[in-house]
Parts: sequence; C-alpha cells; structure tokens
Amino acid sequence: MTSDFFSDYLIASLRLTVPLAFAALGGLYSERSGVLNIALEGMLLTGAFSSAVATFYTGNVWIGVIAAIIAGGFVGLTHAFLCVSLYVNQLVSGLAINLVAAGITSFLARLVFHGSSTQRLPGIEPIIIPNLVNIPLVGSLLFQQDILVYLLLTLLIFTTYLLFKTSFGLTLRAVGEYPKAADTAGVPVQRVRYLAVAISGCLASLGGAYLSLVQVRYFAEGMSAGKGFIAIAALIFGKWHPLGSALACFLFGATEALQLRIQALGVDIPYQFLVMLPYAIALLALLGLAGKSTPPAALGVPYVRDNRASK
Repeated sequence: MTSDFFSDYLIASLRLTVPLAFAALGGLYSERSGVLNIALEGMLLTGAFSSAVATFYTGNVWIGVIAAIIAGGFVGLTHAFLCVSLYVNQLVSGLAINLVAAGITSFLARLVFHGSSTQRLPGIEPIIIPNLVNIPLVGSLLFQQDILVYLLLTLLIFTTYLLFKTSFGLTLRAVGEYPKAADTAGVPVQRVRYLAVAISGCLASLGGAYLSLVQVRYFAEGMSAGKGFIAIAALIFGKWHPLGSALACFLFGATEALQLRIQALGVDIPYQFLVMLPYAIALLALLGLAGKSTPPAALGVPYVRDNRASK
C-alpha cells in the first residue's frame, strides 16, 4: 500500500464515521439519562431530509443545518413525551418514530423534489488550513475537513468534560442510574430526561445533515441505511463513554470504507458479503466481544414519582 492510498482510506473512514458518531453522541445523552433511544435511525433520516429541503429552497447550507437541528429536537421531544410523560414502552416508541420518519420523509421527498430524490444540493466545503494540510499522511485527514467534523471533535471533548467533571453531568448520570435517589435530592428527573432526549435528537440530526450536505449532497429515501442502529451498537461497544463510542464508530466507518475499496479493486469476493461487513462487526459488538458493557441501571425504566414503575 502506498501512503496516498492509506491516507485516502483514513479520510474515507472519517467521512463514514461522522454521521455514526453524531448519532452515537446523541444516543449517549439520552441513554445516560435512562431513556432508551432506538429512534436514532429516524432522527438521522429526519435530519437528512429537513436539511436537504431547507437547503433546496433557500440555497443556504447553514439554514439547512439549523433546520436539521430544529427538526431533530422536535423528534427528540416527541420521543421524550411518549416515554417520560406517557410512560410508553421506550422500545416501541423508538421503533414507531423510525417507521413514521421513514414513511413521511419518503412521501414528502417525492413532493418536494418532484419525484426525483437525487436533486443536487449545495454542500459544506472543507476548511483548508495552510501548511498543516501538507503534513504527510495526516495533513488532509486533520486539516482539510468541513466545520461539522471540527464541531464533532469539539463536542466529543466537551461531552466528556460535561459528563465527568460538572454537576450537570453528575445529575444526568444520577438520573440514569438511580432516579429515585436523584428525585429525593431535589433533581427534576422528568425535566432532565426531556432535555437529554431533545439534545439527543439535535445531535443525531446533525449526523443526518452531514449525510445530505457533505457526504452525498442530495437526499435519497432511506439514506440512513441502518446507521442509527450501528450507532446504538457503538454505544454498547464504547460502554456509554463519549470517546469509547467515537472510537467504535471509527471502527465501523473504517470497516465500511474497507469493503468499498475491496469492491473497487475488483477482488473476487461476492459484494453481498462485503456489504455485510459493517453490520457483522456491529453484531459482534452487540455479542460482547469488547467485554461486558454495563448500561445505566435505570435505562428503559420509566420513573413515576409515587414509586410505581411501569415495566
């Protein structure tokens, strides 16, 4: 392998990692608060669609990004309302959101794009940092990326600090581990969970915006293609830690980039097997090859103040 080939492979791996990492980071906030978020797939798709539509009508990619954040926040609040206020089964709520998002975005895409979902969109251009971009191997990887990549890296560091070094992080983790004790200490459990799930929707939708405005620059029906579920596997693989989950996402992104390159090289391997690779790695993660992952103790369990928990 030449250094150029390896550098291109790392860049492709990073590009495929970014939407996964945004979704996993969003899922982290929700699940650390005790709300299971299977709806990441629908949030990704909602972000991709809303950013594409807003950009299509305005020609401004930043309005598209803002639209994705707003739409994702709304989906997050919907999930929170169903799970936190109405005590709907969190798995059922997430699956319902995924199905509704898939149906609505497919229907509206045909109306907005006049039956063609491949309408080319303006994209977010990379920021080139002079001199540093010329560093062999890592120059293009680190110093020629778009602002969403740099935002993701900033959010990973910020979230790690927030979770483990601030009172809000302690509150969030306490609500996810032992909500009764947090409530006794005066923490508004439902409010914290609402906020966490809303943040989850906003972050996951940023991953969708990256898909439609950076990766492919158009909207296609079902373009999330299971990435939300892989992000959930990354959370488990990364043991609900921001950096661990991001590294797991990079593993899945690198696997997907590898199968694309193997196909391009014309290796005599059935392409169906290669396409399966990222999902096979995700399944292995779910089976616990990375070691035993212990989720937050109250994950998936609604909290009722009169101490009657519906399961």
